[in-house]
Amino acid sequence: MNLNLSKSRLGPTALLVVAALCLTTAAGCAGRRREAFLHDKTRTHVYRKPMAEVWPQALALLKEKGYSLRVGAQGFEATSEWLMHGAPSSLGTTQVRYHVKGTERGPGQCAIEFHKQLATETKSASSGGRSQELNDPGVRADGGNINRDAEMEWELLQKVDAESAAALRAEADKVQ
Repeated sequence: MNLNLSKSRLGPTALLVVAALCLTTAAGCAGRRREAFLHDKTRTHVYRKPMAEVWPQALALLKEKGYSLRVGAQGFEATSEWLMHGAPSSLGTTQVRYHVKGTERGPGQCAIEFHKQLATETKSASSGGRSQELNDPGVRADGGNINRDAEMEWELLQKVDAESAAALRAEADKVQ
């Protein structure tokens, strides 16, 4: 058996495949680093716009995604209703809701945070296949099933402050 790839008919093809895999892996790592950089910068972004201008767009973003909202009585806080995420399966149905909070950071400046909460609705054999109640463990002290949603924050940043988003993207492209 000839193991010398350079002399076999498949040798050049095999070497190209190996080279392509190496480049893809390196590009994938660089892509993840750029994404992590963008998410980190997005989490700390302060809009140089008044809350009155940014807040309605934050709520509109959630509404565009199909969420209905309950706006808090005080301040800039809102919570969405639960919305099914993905298709139902025999293992259960995932439900998602958002809590969005706006904070004024000085005259004409603000910050917006999106927090995503997941819960699973399960069916059990003892219920005859009927849906059980939504497993909503609530907010735990450690944040449990609620996580900051940097992707939603990045999407808002691109809509509300395209100039800052473009500058961050250019900066991220330099990340190796």
